[in-house]
Amino acid sequence: MTTTGPTETDSPATDTPPTGNRRDFLTLLTLAAGGAGVAAFSWPFLDSLRPGDAGSARPPIDVDVSKLPPGQQITVVWHGSPVFITHRTPQALERLQQASLAARLRDPSSGALQQPPYAANWHRSIVPAYGVVVGICTHLGCVPTYSPAPDPTTPVANWPGGYACPCHGSKFDLAGRVFIGAPAPYNLPVPPYAMPTPTTIRIGENPPGVDFDFSSIQQI
Repeated sequence: MTTTGPTETDSPATDTPPTGNRRDFLTLLTLAAGGAGVAAFSWPFLDSLRPGDAGSARPPIDVDVSKLPPGQQITVVWHGSPVFITHRTPQALERLQQASLAARLRDPSSGALQQPPYAANWHRSIVPAYGVVVGICTHLGCVPTYSPAPDPTTPVANWPGGYACPCHGSKFDLAGRVFIGAPAPYNLPVPPYAMPTPTTIRIGENPPGVDFDFSSIQQI
């Protein structure tokens, strides 16, 4: 069963900076474990994430994940595109490290530049528990659905949990790594982000001392 709420978004671009707590303008779309993701439609394919666009002047957004239960996901909107933030369970993290899963993935070691250097690891994130990926399929821009529960047959045999694109069948694991044989050529992108506190994810800002330009990723 899917539980949905409003979507967290950037505040509208204006000529004057927003005032007050930025989170006053933001709400969360929460997806129950095993539920479907954002509606399956084609997103304007990552164009809104280009730093050269008008949205590049917008400040980063802070997301409080202190109340996000393990196994569930929220979707926020950053520069006009969905970003999936997932609280991965210990069992899910164990599956992400299995050699049998790596053998099914096109780029298990994140060799293609689809993430900042601090996310070029087996969990593709700053800390293993929280995954942060741009929720746009790297094939033709549809929004994958969140299917975190392992399943022996659905959506593919020996499904370990992850994301399934409803448009053309691409599959990704819970770190956003694409399966072999999928039409999507790359892993899901990881946006620049930092964690100023253990339960705050700041999307659009790199950790201190790191310079990563999102426009340099392979799929943009």
